[in-house]
Amino acid sequence: MAQKFIKAQNNNALNAAYGKFFATAVYDENFIETDAIADYIQQQCSIKKSDIMATLLELGDALKHFFEMGQKVRLKGIGIFKVGFSSIGVTKAEDCSAATITNRRILFQPETTRVVVGQEKRRDGSVKQKYVVAKYLLKDVVFEETHENTLHPTPSPDGE
Repeated sequence: MAQKFIKAQNNNALNAAYGKFFATAVYDENFIETDAIADYIQQQCSIKKSDIMATLLELGDALKHFFEMGQKVRLKGIGIFKVGFSSIGVTKAEDCSAATITNRRILFQPETTRVVVGQEKRRDGSVKQKYVVAKYLLKDVVFEETHENTLHPTPSPDGE
């Protein structure tokens, strides 16, 4: 399988990239739910699905607990989760309080690794490595063009 994409043209005349085409991700209409993740993990290891489900459900409570303590959470092989929010701007520092915080959200930063892609020999004889930062979760993802706007469109009432 591959991550599907379509070609989409920028139609915003006010944007510097107006008229240019960009690859845009196409997703299945369905979400992969906790149950399906537990099934997959069970096939990869010796832990029972019921134990995996319990662990995944507890993960949500654990994340909430540490967010309430003002902590960032790093899950090895996945990345870092932390709380983010917006705030209403005020003119005086004493007016800035928790009441001015809006749009609470969770920020996710995927785990990355440096991958050497080449090297350059300097005049002094030393070698400088060239590298890119690769996102661990996306390292082996293949991209494939499609002409469908969704991978599994819902059939219309008349069967089409």
